[in-house]
Amino acid sequence: MLLTSAVAIFLVAYILIASEKINRIAIVLFGAALMLAIGASDFEKAFYSHDTGIDWNVIFLLLGMMIIVSIIHRTGLFEYLAIKAAQFSKGDPKKSLVYLATLTAVASAMLDNVTTILLAIPMTFVVCKKLSVTPVPFILVQVFASNIGGAATLIGDPPNIIIASKAGLSFNWFLTHMLPLVVVVLIVMLPVWVFMFRSSLVNSPAEKQAIMKLDANQFLQDTKLLKKSLLVLTLVLIAFALHTVTHMEPAVIALFGAGVLAAISGLKPKDYLPEVEWSTLVFFMGLFIMVGALVNVGALAKFAEFLKDQFGGNLATASYSILGISAVLSGIVDNIPYVASMVPVVSELNAAIGAANPNALWTALAFGADFGGNATIIGASANVVAIGLAKRQGIEISFWQFAKYGIITTLISVALVYPYLAIIYLSA
Repeated sequence: MLLTSAVAIFLVAYILIASEKINRIAIVLFGAALMLAIGASDFEKAFYSHDTGIDWNVIFLLLGMMIIVSIIHRTGLFEYLAIKAAQFSKGDPKKSLVYLATLTAVASAMLDNVTTILLAIPMTFVVCKKLSVTPVPFILVQVFASNIGGAATLIGDPPNIIIASKAGLSFNWFLTHMLPLVVVVLIVMLPVWVFMFRSSLVNSPAEKQAIMKLDANQFLQDTKLLKKSLLVLTLVLIAFALHTVTHMEPAVIALFGAGVLAAISGLKPKDYLPEVEWSTLVFFMGLFIMVGALVNVGALAKFAEFLKDQFGGNLATASYSILGISAVLSGIVDNIPYVASMVPVVSELNAAIGAANPNALWTALAFGADFGGNATIIGASANVVAIGLAKRQGIEISFWQFAKYGIITTLISVALVYPYLAIIYLSA
């Protein structure tokens, strides 16, 4: 009864979010409260449990990076970089889209997709303003690129960190098993994205010429603060890259960087805290409680057991199924708790099958979760962050507007994984 009620609450909340008739923050907060009220979760599990509660590492990672980005924004750096990017593309929106998407994907592999989006999207707003085009295609494509690029490395996407931690996979494993296909997918998707948004990627020759005449240096406002900000940001990014060595949580690194920069910037809290996306943080908290309740009542575990029973005897069938199901569910639930629930299942499947090549299932899970996160607004953390940043600028991107392009991106990218699995792992 409790399991059925919890699933029903989640499904109704999801439908309401998709309908966009009610504010999504109000929905997740009410849904989280209902989960607690019916006993699907409790205070301890919702707020203190690593498996069934709010992922405070994600929340404080976002908070720390939002503060850093807010302070950097005051230096004019984003405007400077935006103008340089627009001039590099000769004022052509299509070329700018390709350049920004490529840079976002590369950065997401080196950092994580949430951090990348926080750094990239503010620059995108300025680029689009200078190009005189709507920023919506750029925001969507950069989100898609960040989720795809993040699949390439252990630190690029939170699901990868979970898989690596619980399956004992190394940084080099991801470079060997994930990076080659990520490069192929990006090469395929870049012209697809340009084609999908072609009608919005048009400006006049006069607008192109105006961009080329701009002096980017004029937009740098506070060089002293800029130097301090770049120093702190560089140290933070280095610390992120050394995560597997230091084992320091990303949230700790981000908060430390935010604290240091806030202290040496000379700014008051009122100067940078208003730019923090508080609504996004609240949305994540409510969503984590709701999904955590599903984990607590065993909904995802039952589903995982079903998969094990259905596909436990055949490596190819299991791999293809894990890939497809992961892509679908990661677009619906949020790929972080989904992966956390599926890791033990994949371990048991590998043991049950006695697979000579266990990498097939891990690769299928990672690609399905990472690429599936592109399907909907709530599929991945980067999606929610980007939509929140856009809304702050008065740009509304609806659930279905995102899904229309996100589902196409997911279908194409996931479709490319199937032959990859077949050739690399399942051909013997």
